[in-house]
Amino acid sequence: MNALLWCLVVLSVPACGDGTAPTPLPSALALQVVAQGLSSPLALTAPVGDARLFIVEQPGRIRVVKNGTLLPDPYLDIHTKLTSGGERGLLGLAFHPNFASNGFFYVNYTDLNGNTRVERYHATPSADVADAASAAPILSVTQPFANHNGGNIVFGTDGMLYIGMGDGGSGGDPQGNGQNLATLLGKMLRIDIDAGSPYAIPSNNPFVGQTNARGEIWALGLRNPWRFSFDREAGQLYIGDVGQNAWEEVDVVASNRAGVNYGWVTMEARHCYNATTCNQTGLELPVLEYDHGQGCSIAGGFVYRGSAIPGIRGHYFYSDYCLGFLRSFRYANGSALDQTTWSVGDPGPVLSFGEDSQGELYVLSASGTVWRLVAGS
Repeated sequence: MNALLWCLVVLSVPACGDGTAPTPLPSALALQVVAQGLSSPLALTAPVGDARLFIVEQPGRIRVVKNGTLLPDPYLDIHTKLTSGGERGLLGLAFHPNFASNGFFYVNYTDLNGNTRVERYHATPSADVADAASAAPILSVTQPFANHNGGNIVFGTDGMLYIGMGDGGSGGDPQGNGQNLATLLGKMLRIDIDAGSPYAIPSNNPFVGQTNARGEIWALGLRNPWRFSFDREAGQLYIGDVGQNAWEEVDVVASNRAGVNYGWVTMEARHCYNATTCNQTGLELPVLEYDHGQGCSIAGGFVYRGSAIPGIRGHYFYSDYCLGFLRSFRYANGSALDQTTWSVGDPGPVLSFGEDSQGELYVLSASGTVWRLVAGS
């Protein structure tokens, strides 16, 4: 752990040129323990209007925190259906926007053959245990290697289900999947799970009807979009795309921008990965990057839209698996403003972030601990 990260209470870059007067940042933030003793917590979410927290454990379980207590029985246990370890396992969870009425939720996991599977399950909305026998297959994607599974699934503000797919793994995208529209690997997918069987492809997806292109694709040129999220108020899509050997990146685009090419394998963040074929025409470069002197694997987070800490509303929070820092910025006019490093102690290797139904944020660590982000003193 780099001690210099923690000796800074706040390192802030003033905003400029965005035409707004941002709310002053709080003097400090802190992490408050919510749950401990978990096994590789990789995601935390909640249905709309639900006060419970649902935590994904990589080995194949979903746990529930209710009224401040981690319940002993898992909400769902599918460990016998999956391969876990490294970048594989139960990787993502998304509740249907109408979960309160239809009881549907969706998971993304690595099956026993090492391939990506997205499935739908059902639960009585108020129940603390789901129906494990209700599995319905949605999507399967063959994985050529054991890493870069992506795994995050999120319902967008448009009600569509977005699925982040890594480039298939190994190193340097040896199969050229990131720029190949005939494969789902290295892409952001967008499907309509309320139409068709098991889903429909939205007619306004950018490559619908094109020869040798998969209609599910919403964006391309991603290496491993481990975690991505939508700003629930402003609507932008934020992607923390894990880099190769040198650079980590955060990409931000309007949620309705279709067909964005994030550049992999031509680019690693803002830098040419293959200098002999570095044509950047039409590529979307990240709004923020950092080198591997500051970390090794970005853990993308969320834009804070809660009410407990007004001074950070509209700020995007992220971390890194290797250094476990807590950083944030405010996106405006295409730039990352008010870039800040917060001194919150050492959470250990940060795996992911979570957001509850009220917009409060959580930090998930390989130590098995989940923290809530709170105001410091």
